[in-house]
Amino acid sequence: MFIGIGLLSVIALLIIVVPFLPLYDPYGQSLTDAMLPPFASSAHPLGTDSLGRDVLSRLALAGMVSVGIAAIVVALNFIIGVTLGLIAGYRGGWLDTAIGSISDIQLAMPVVILLIALSAVFGPSTQLMVITLGVTYWVGYARVARAMAMGLRDRDFVVSPLTQGGSHGRTVFAHVLPQVLPQMAVIASFDIAVIVGIESSLDYLGLGVQPPVPSWGAMITEGQKYLQINPMLVILPGIALFLLVAGMQFLSQRFTTESVAAERKAGRR
Repeated sequence: MFIGIGLLSVIALLIIVVPFLPLYDPYGQSLTDAMLPPFASSAHPLGTDSLGRDVLSRLALAGMVSVGIAAIVVALNFIIGVTLGLIAGYRGGWLDTAIGSISDIQLAMPVVILLIALSAVFGPSTQLMVITLGVTYWVGYARVARAMAMGLRDRDFVVSPLTQGGSHGRTVFAHVLPQVLPQMAVIASFDIAVIVGIESSLDYLGLGVQPPVPSWGAMITEGQKYLQINPMLVILPGIALFLLVAGMQFLSQRFTTESVAAERKAGRR
């Protein structure tokens, strides 16, 4: 857990502290200062790219963009998945069958190919990527929420409000949802790392964040042209991407272990 916190702390410093530095300017160009290596200039601690733009500033802005996109996508998947999962597990019947069929279709649909097809029709954009990812990764939330709702719907604390005249919607919201949320938080912490990796891959292919807004994937694509001259243009965004994804993975594994231990302890009681 401490490793994950340490890795994420570096990213937090990058995206929170760097924008307040006086030299922060991710869009400023200076061809006379182009392709400076790291630590060659006090004005550009991590060097510059082919257009003379400050690499540190662009890494920070790209990190903010990636984290923001991941947060929005995970939130959309969380809402869609938990809602459909609770409905399927609590109500059962034909609703359960219909939602299960939709989730099976969703799992069989390759997201990258879908986004390529949509980009060919509407053109690549950040909004298209966010919407596509936001409605395609909800199945994990739905299946876990469904399984938990099925196990809880006959429990006394769920049935009791109904016998006293409570509505099904209020019962699910007040008594079932709080029991489901801890597991959803575990899935969300894991999915943030997954979404950041997918988003960077799509940016690398030119299907996500569009210039001049920087992204780690696009920075790697641009840096490949100058790999022999200045390999740090590829290495630095790669390191930033690794720190964020690895940090979230370490934390999600810790949360998973604690969740399993809590469930076993509750079962022994």
